[in-house]
Amino acid sequence: MANYKVSIVVTKSYHPWAIVNLREEPKIGNTIILETEEFVIVEILQLMPPKGVFHFLHLTCEPKAAGQRWEGG
Repeated sequence: MANYKVSIVVTKSYHPWAIVNLREEPKIGNTIILETEEFVIVEILQLMPPKGVFHFLHLTCEPKAAGQRWEGG
């Protein structure tokens, strides 16, 4: 079974970055929950080639709910 070590950055939001472990491969358009908020994956980058069952990825996400949209510049 693969393990995904994932760094996450959220754009259009004040939510801080995160590093998480996932059991399922993330895909663009999927949602991910950080704390109590839902975010949509908009970009996936492989940080380095897999090492055995470990995959190292970086995700860029945006808020899912319109109420969480960032209004800043």
